[in-house]
Amino acid sequence: MAEGGKTRKLRGTLSYVALVIAVGLSLFQLYTAGIGALTAMFQRGIHIMLILAMVFLYYPFSKKASKDSWDKYLTLDFCLAALSFVVILYILVFFDDIIWRQGEWTYTDVVLGIAAILLVIEAARRVIGGFMASICVVFVLYALTGPYLPGILGHKGYNVHRIVGQLYLTTEGIFGLPLGVAATFVFVFVLFGSLLEGTGGGNFFTRLAFACTGRMVGGPAKTAVIASGFMGSVSGSAIANVVTTGSFTIPMMKKTGYRPHEAGGIEAAASTGGQLMPPIMGAGAFLMAEFTNTSYLEIIRIAALPAIMYYFATYCFVHFTAKKAGMVPLEAAQIPKLITVIKEGYQFLLPIAVLVYFLLENFSPMMVGFAGVLSVVAVSLIRKATRIGLRQMIKLLEKGAENAVMVSTACAAAGIIVGMVTLTGLGLKFSSMVVAVAGGVKLVAILMVGIASLFLGMGLPVTASYIVLVILAGPALMELGVWLITAHMIVFWYSQTSNVTPPVALAAFAAAGVAGATPMKTGFSSCKAALGIYIIPIVMAYRPLLLNGPLPDIILAMLSTTLGLLALSAVVVGYLVKRNSLVEGILLVLASLGLFLPYAAANGIGLILLLGVYYLQYKTKGANKRLK
Repeated sequence: MAEGGKTRKLRGTLSYVALVIAVGLSLFQLYTAGIGALTAMFQRGIHIMLILAMVFLYYPFSKKASKDSWDKYLTLDFCLAALSFVVILYILVFFDDIIWRQGEWTYTDVVLGIAAILLVIEAARRVIGGFMASICVVFVLYALTGPYLPGILGHKGYNVHRIVGQLYLTTEGIFGLPLGVAATFVFVFVLFGSLLEGTGGGNFFTRLAFACTGRMVGGPAKTAVIASGFMGSVSGSAIANVVTTGSFTIPMMKKTGYRPHEAGGIEAAASTGGQLMPPIMGAGAFLMAEFTNTSYLEIIRIAALPAIMYYFATYCFVHFTAKKAGMVPLEAAQIPKLITVIKEGYQFLLPIAVLVYFLLENFSPMMVGFAGVLSVVAVSLIRKATRIGLRQMIKLLEKGAENAVMVSTACAAAGIIVGMVTLTGLGLKFSSMVVAVAGGVKLVAILMVGIASLFLGMGLPVTASYIVLVILAGPALMELGVWLITAHMIVFWYSQTSNVTPPVALAAFAAAGVAGATPMKTGFSSCKAALGIYIIPIVMAYRPLLLNGPLPDIILAMLSTTLGLLALSAVVVGYLVKRNSLVEGILLVLASLGLFLPYAAANGIGLILLLGVYYLQYKTKGANKRLK
């Protein structure tokens, strides 16, 4: 199911009802972002009320039902959409009474609470899949059956009243922090990305990257890396990034000699990197700021260096692959002129500048996003070609709401999981288990987090995967001496691996569809192109890549890790200056290991090995050319 996409085509009056709900949601979010803020429960309640209504109208009960826009479930789904209003409006209307009787819940409280929990679980099943819904059910059952569970998993157990109260009538469940972030910061930035793309900004950034890299060997692939970095940093969605920039870059890569699965894999890796690149970094970065009580500006400041390293590694992979295949640059006639591209779309640089300015001025993320949205609308009016009328604006507002459906649904469902973890104390128990199994070794614990992220990624979107992992495994990393922000960043990075790692590889599978390639081959190709996503989080735990150390140590860590990624890319591709021999490949593996280790002596040895292989290949290649 496409991320944020409709699967049921509504007709007649019901289509206008759905349109009003979607546009109303976008306008509500803009109003509360920049004009009139609401209290947490009211903001989150109205947001999820409209999101749930959209889910039940746009997403049918089953895929089979979606083939018929007037399927037999439509009446039921309309009733579920209406029930979504009932269960939320009940809280908002009787909010003061509910606060007054905290803990002494009425029959109506419990019945409507059960209905709300079931609505969220069903919405998660429709939008995300059965795995997410099943996890929610398992955690609720865990809270109910605690006394009957063995060993460390056991707890005293909680009745229905206590569970419903936790999940429905407080801000410790469905209306918890994950939904709070989705209902404030995330939505307005999703809308920003939708408007930027809809007014031509996405096409401008792709053409800008193409103008910069088109004359290079493997230029279209390098365009994919840079353009996906541009768009991913503001779109916050790897899959959306694939289908937008990939529709242009993948065909161009294939024309220059990349095989279909290679082209799709490179685009998926580049698009996934957009989730790691400031200034937006997807929903997880906003959650990280809230979880760690850190300013968003600080989060993006420390996230920039590892993100640049990731793109450097992907760029190296692309370059070595192109050289190995003997590709040549595109003809000049196929490449747009840089000055022409800038003249035609320079205005789209202004919204990015607005974001950066407001962030540096320490405005709240909501106000930053609000200013960004207004700036996109303003710059679209500069040229006739990008000017949007009322009808197109309504469509873009609707699209923005649709694009937020998956993240908001995932956050509401994750609230159920977080609420049950908090109630039962499972987080502390899980952390103790991780520490015990790891034997006090950070590397083992980090690898366990990486494996768990792949498992969760089989059924959860990256945002939900990050929330669940950081609640369960984050404390374990901190207990082993990992800095709070570093622990969250490690989990955040590993939560992205499900986009590029088989058997899940959601972004890679989307790229395979665009490239006309085999999904699994594309998945393995994306896994190689995105090698930095597996290595950099481990290095974070041992070296100050997040600017958390003395300046000389930061510089040494940056240089050695960057060179280590270059060496590892050469190993994966099998090419540095020329094709690697077996001995050269082994030496490059040792070089990369030495460069990654947190010891200056090991870094020196790694650098010597890398330079030695480079010199040896350079001399050998030159000698072969002279012989020819």
